[in-house]
Amino acid sequence: MKDDKVIYETLEYAEGEKGVGVLSLNRPQKYNAVNLKMLEELEHFWELQKNNLDTHVILLKGNGEKGFCGGLDLASLAEASPTISIDQFYRFQARLSRLMLSMRSAPQPIVCAIHGTAAGLGFSFALASDVRVISTDTRFAASYINVGFGGADMACSYLLPRLIGAGRAYEYMLTGAFMTSEEAMNLGLASRVVEREMLFETALGIARIMNSKNPMGLRLTKEAINMNLDAGGMEQALHIEDRNQTLLFARGVASPR
Repeated sequence: MKDDKVIYETLEYAEGEKGVGVLSLNRPQKYNAVNLKMLEELEHFWELQKNNLDTHVILLKGNGEKGFCGGLDLASLAEASPTISIDQFYRFQARLSRLMLSMRSAPQPIVCAIHGTAAGLGFSFALASDVRVISTDTRFAASYINVGFGGADMACSYLLPRLIGAGRAYEYMLTGAFMTSEEAMNLGLASRVVEREMLFETALGIARIMNSKNPMGLRLTKEAINMNLDAGGMEQALHIEDRNQTLLFARGVASPR
């Protein structure tokens, strides 16, 4: 089934141009906060991407003026919490957190266009993307600890130290403090910072450049980066790179240097 034929309630998806898919979180009246329906639809969407050979790059954004994503819809969770057992909550928690694994496992590079607030789960969506383009009004927060939960949640304790270093990651995760767009750039979390009106076009421009490359090369590059973040040493990293380059040469899409 083609992605653009699926009708979602809390997401919008369209292939604006051949090879580039645009996924929009679409609960703007609720800061694009994730409720159970959005969880189900995101699970479905990322599952489809595993075998989607037509889409080479995905641009992720949030609809509306309020912000990219305010995190989990705590109001809907509070309504259901009196009837949720420990086993049910564990399953719910596991499903939410595996969204980040699905994003990292997606063969397509993900370019994330972030405006306004990206907090909690919204912050983790940004971290799980491959490239982050932000607007000058963007604010990030690992806000899990601010609502009574542990500060290590939704893959944040894995991704954030790898992106900005453990020292500053400790601070943001233990305090729940906001990170400004300037701080995000200084820490190397974001690739570009632009005025909001230029955000989508800037992110789309990066996606277009990626889309002009060999699709298999894009997928193998993302795979290699993922693997080598956890590689035991340089030798293991080199094995992954050597395998990928040899495979591409064998397919006739690369030439000897």
